[in-house]
Amino acid sequence: MSSAIVRRLKKKQPKTFKVKIITVDAEMEFSCEMKWKGKDLFDLVCRALGLRETWFFGLQYTIKGMCTWLKMDKKVLDQEIPKEDPITFHFLAKFYPEKVEEELLQEITQHLFFLQVKKQILDEEIYCSPEATVLLASYAVQAKYGDYDPNFHEPGFLAHDELLPKRVLRQYQLTAEMWEEKITAWYAEHRGIARDEAEMNYLKIAQDLEMYGVNYFPIQNRNHTDLLLGVDAKGIHIYSINNRFSPNKSFEWSAIRNISYSEKELTIKPLDKKAEVFKFFSSQLKVNKLILQLCIGNHDLFMRRRKVDSIEIQQMKAQAREEKARKKMENQRLAREKQLREEAERAKEELERRLFQLEDEARQANEALLRSQEAAELLAEKAQIAEEEAKLLAQNAAEAEQERQRLEITALKTKEEKRLMEQKMREAELIAVKLVKESDRRAKEAEHLKQDLHEAREAEQKAKQKLLDITRLHYPVSSCSYPQYSLADTRDANFDKGSIKLDLKDIDLKRLSFEIERERYRYAYGVNKGVCSSWKVQKGKKSSIWESQFIFLTFQDGLLLAHTSAAFY
Repeated sequence: MSSAIVRRLKKKQPKTFKVKIITVDAEMEFSCEMKWKGKDLFDLVCRALGLRETWFFGLQYTIKGMCTWLKMDKKVLDQEIPKEDPITFHFLAKFYPEKVEEELLQEITQHLFFLQVKKQILDEEIYCSPEATVLLASYAVQAKYGDYDPNFHEPGFLAHDELLPKRVLRQYQLTAEMWEEKITAWYAEHRGIARDEAEMNYLKIAQDLEMYGVNYFPIQNRNHTDLLLGVDAKGIHIYSINNRFSPNKSFEWSAIRNISYSEKELTIKPLDKKAEVFKFFSSQLKVNKLILQLCIGNHDLFMRRRKVDSIEIQQMKAQAREEKARKKMENQRLAREKQLREEAERAKEELERRLFQLEDEARQANEALLRSQEAAELLAEKAQIAEEEAKLLAQNAAEAEQERQRLEITALKTKEEKRLMEQKMREAELIAVKLVKESDRRAKEAEHLKQDLHEAREAEQKAKQKLLDITRLHYPVSSCSYPQYSLADTRDANFDKGSIKLDLKDIDLKRLSFEIERERYRYAYGVNKGVCSSWKVQKGKKSSIWESQFIFLTFQDGLLLAHTSAAFY
């Protein structure tokens, strides 16, 4: 019984197959039922992504080296798909809007378009000038990293991001650091732009590129000339094989009446019946089918844009406007909060800096206080030492003052003594000069006196002889005996006083005696006037004294007296 139930359950369980969906930024795996059509799988992927603008996208796969799109109205397994497990499909934009800002309503739609167009530019499927690539790269960086912060986005933060096509990198001999500097210069200008705005700005620049949204197919004309056929949102374009920028001929969707193919031949009939029908040939039937699919899809979207929006589109646009308004307000609020937060952070940093500065100042003040305390203690010690030194200096000053006064007095005394000494020296010099002069004069006088003495002695001898002669005449020797004195004996006797009385009655004798006395008196007078016979010898030499004796005669009471005297000079 149980085995039968198990068999019935197995029969009821549908058979499935696995698929892997690769988007531009993620991978997903699903289990699909065997009977699912392409639309069932596509709707499952759109629901998983939250995508409502499904008409732009499709599931692409590669078979026999050719990229094709999964048909929505046909079973998945009935189509010519790769035989692999899981089956791989790429969820990509199949059709491109004419104006991205008006037609792309959902943020997820914008993001998927942004990633796909960015990849096409980097893979050089869409040509872009170097200047435009740098600007686009700056918006891509803004979308990824947000606002530029020099403290966070340091040099080298873009080293692992692919932002520029290899063609541009090869064209200019610039280092990665130089490219990063150029991109960062633009990136810094996008401050305040949200991610969806940055991606939309990227798409608005990219939609003006010549190769944007164009699917190219190789074809030949009737003359078998190789050409390129391009299909985009505006129409069909014919290019030369080496020029994908400027078409040789274009057919806008509004001017096309019908597109059909037969085998490898594809026919484009213009709306104007007079216009020439354009026919071309492709290399394979599959290519013609693919061209036809793209033409039909782009033409439908072209016509849809020019009609009144459906209720669904109107709701989506209203929701998109509300969402944009809400996001704008949210962004403004976030920007305001960010600004306030930045201001708060700056204020916090300023407070922290101020706090750190105050702490540093407090630390320095404490250190200064400690140093000042140490300095105060040191100054107190120095003050004490200085006070002691001051006392010592005061004492020394007093002693010095006393010594100064003593020296001053001594100096005065010395000065006075010096003055007196100088005066004495001057006087001594004057005296010496005077004495030299006097000595010269006295020496001359001494010579004269010696001569006078000699003459006096001769006169004395003559007078003595004359006296003796006279005495012998008047008084004979036999009748009177007197002691015989001579002047020489008187000088040799060296007695102070002595007298000899002679009674001379003869007048001639008196006259002779008077003459002798007069000569003697003259001689004595010259001696008594201070004839100095002693000289003072300087520098410790002993003085020598010249000693003389003098004898002179005087009349007293009628008697002739002979005196002797010794004088020392």
